[in-house]
Amino acid sequence: MFKLTSLNLNGIRSAASKGLEDWVAQSLPDCICVQELKAQAADVSGRFESLAGLKGHFHFAEKKGYSGVAVYTRHEPSDVIVGCGSTEFDAEGRYVELRFDRPGRKHTPKLSIISCYFPSGSSGEDRQAAKFRFLDEFYPHLAALKAQRDFVLCGDINIAHQEIDLKNFKGNRKNSGFLPEERAWMTELLRDGAPAAGVAAPGGGLIDVYRQLQPTATDEAYTWWSNRGQAYAKNVGWRLDYHLATPAFAALARREHIYKAQRFSDHAPMSVDYEFAL
Repeated sequence: MFKLTSLNLNGIRSAASKGLEDWVAQSLPDCICVQELKAQAADVSGRFESLAGLKGHFHFAEKKGYSGVAVYTRHEPSDVIVGCGSTEFDAEGRYVELRFDRPGRKHTPKLSIISCYFPSGSSGEDRQAAKFRFLDEFYPHLAALKAQRDFVLCGDINIAHQEIDLKNFKGNRKNSGFLPEERAWMTELLRDGAPAAGVAAPGGGLIDVYRQLQPTATDEAYTWWSNRGQAYAKNVGWRLDYHLATPAFAALARREHIYKAQRFSDHAPMSVDYEFAL
């Protein structure tokens, strides 16, 4: 089995102080995709280049203490792509793609594992507008990538897609992360590749791997809890962390697990076991 984990760290130094590296050593993922490093290259140097024996590949934000993503892996990639080609958002350190291309491999001979951190729009109208710009740019990027290769994107998407993906869906319909436009974007990304009635363009054709394995899970599906009030204690959560995969790779998913026994950040690690070998 190939174990792939995604976790928003809300600061790698903070998460490390809460036992992250020991947990990774015990959990033994083949790859762990992390978001919100909140660190630059100088902060990582000599401390976080590797994590429990997994080698890190990074995309740092230009702004200090902000964003940043990485993939830690025990396998050597055939290529590393830093940034998704966006002038605006590559400066924010939101995308790193590791390619594991093996021409003789039976399943998905061309495979990418991506760590991505979507913008949040919760701080105000300006950032919500930026989030919409990101979604508009990112959809064609994913479509172009899907036409060339299989991939799984792990990350904090900052969108709860369906009503079962958050506790208080009725009270959040006008809030960032559950806006109708954001949910429609997700629906289109996950729509089957064939054109729909009245829609000329094909859908994105990606698979929400967690929902493939757990189509009706509610309370146990949450991966993020606000630090306000007693959201975690009361499990007033949201499902914001995803594995989004091309159909061929999603078909290899066998088990999922959201780890809640320890807290490393305001997000929980979400892992999926794939019947696959790099």
